[in-house]
Amino acid sequence: MDVLILGGTQWLGRALAAEALARGHRVTCLARGEAGAVTPGSDLVVADRDEPGTAAYADVAGSDWDAVIDLTRQPGHARRAAAALAARARHVVFVSSCSVYARHDEPGADESAEVLPALAADDSTPETYGEGKVACEAAWREAAPERLLVVRPGLIAGPGDPSDRVGYWVARAARSDEPMLVPDIPDAAVQAIDVRDLVRFVLDALEGGLDGTFDVVGERVAFADWLTMSRQVGGHVGEVVAVSVDRLAELGVVEWAGPGSLPLWIADPTWNAFLDRSNAAAVRAGLGVRPTRDLLADVLAWEREAGLDRERRAGLDPARERELVRVLRP
Repeated sequence: MDVLILGGTQWLGRALAAEALARGHRVTCLARGEAGAVTPGSDLVVADRDEPGTAAYADVAGSDWDAVIDLTRQPGHARRAAAALAARARHVVFVSSCSVYARHDEPGADESAEVLPALAADDSTPETYGEGKVACEAAWREAAPERLLVVRPGLIAGPGDPSDRVGYWVARAARSDEPMLVPDIPDAAVQAIDVRDLVRFVLDALEGGLDGTFDVVGERVAFADWLTMSRQVGGHVGEVVAVSVDRLAELGVVEWAGPGSLPLWIADPTWNAFLDRSNAAAVRAGLGVRPTRDLLADVLAWEREAGLDRERRAGLDPARERELVRVLRP
């Protein structure tokens, strides 16, 4: 197939390009080329999708594409790309997000759940990420209604994760046997899809002509089990200091992601099922999900290569964790 990826210079886009190339397809990536290099073997068409109109797509709109894959979060990008490319694409994939849903407190909810209102503006912000993805879906659905696959991942994990969220716990377990500070949320759901499983689902779907909308999420495990597996894989045999989320918040420990955080913790009870959605439809359509322990082992191998003591984009640094443990240990 001739595959056009709108993006392709960052983690997920590069993984999609690599998998497509490994299967013998021809890959072109349209991007500014500033976020990183394209996967070796793919062609780069330099363009700025912020340009008004369809000018950014002039170099690719004259060709026929077996597949166009769009990953944007900006509705203006999707609207302009759909106008320029839908008629020349045999199949379209839009990589959306489970952030499109209006509620995150219904364990096991599926693709039929209500979504947020579509963002009318062309540019989304972090605060309107979900509404922006809804608008992107709508743009492609209007332009290619019977040739569209919408993929809604949840938390994406795996080697190379630039957010450093999912790798934090297994890397922390491997870093030292010092007391490990954890949120006291043993029954909270954790659900991550390995980036390799995600891209295989997308490429299998393209090759099989699959359309429709799918929540492509991993297996659901309790946080206590996630932590136990992380400690086993990482080799941590030290003390675990479990602290209530209210006390952590009082001490300025950040939830979910970012520097100074304990990743994968969300305090707001209305988000208790954000990482607890059904993947049944995707599994029936061919999604294969690797076991959590295998995911963690592969992530740890990458974390070791990247450096267990490096400055992270998510998680507590060792000095801050020691300070907190001194304050919090009974």
